[in-house]
Amino acid sequence: MKILELFLQFLKIGAFTFGGAYGAIPLIRETVLSRGWMDEAQLINLLGISESTPGPIMVNAATVTGFDQAGFPGSLAATLGVILPSFLIMLIIPRLQKKWAGHRVILLAMQGIMPCLAGVISATGIHLLIQIVSPQEQGLFDWRILLITAFLAAFSVLFPKYRKKSVSPVLLILLSAAMGLILL
Repeated sequence: MKILELFLQFLKIGAFTFGGAYGAIPLIRETVLSRGWMDEAQLINLLGISESTPGPIMVNAATVTGFDQAGFPGSLAATLGVILPSFLIMLIIPRLQKKWAGHRVILLAMQGIMPCLAGVISATGIHLLIQIVSPQEQGLFDWRILLITAFLAAFSVLFPKYRKKSVSPVLLILLSAAMGLILL
């Protein structure tokens, strides 16, 4: 029963996520917290692990959650559930693209979805920042994490302005790791 629940819940996440993994975080959060599969601290760790390991965040999060809940079969069920909608969409979309690509309703729907997606991703980022800087379990404010976050945000904005090229995510990861080792 747990394996079927993992499959169905991650199928829902895969089917209703728009805009990639960062758009999925609220759905993953709601799912794992409401079912008691994880607490907030475990979720933050899951997202950190999922982000820093190779592969898509949603797939990594599904795999780890499934394994945590039901071992290898749970891992397989959650992973299949989260990738199945994308797989099916990629089979269907090319067949419909010629007919619907420039359709006014599709274009208007996409224009409506994009600001919503930006809001969801921004709200998720702010929520995660609050949870990381001031975890509820400890009730303490961690100025060091806020300092690292502020530095990386400023660096991400200023680097392209002065270097005339975008900042490498690898550089950001290395900088954050170095700052974490020094400050934490």
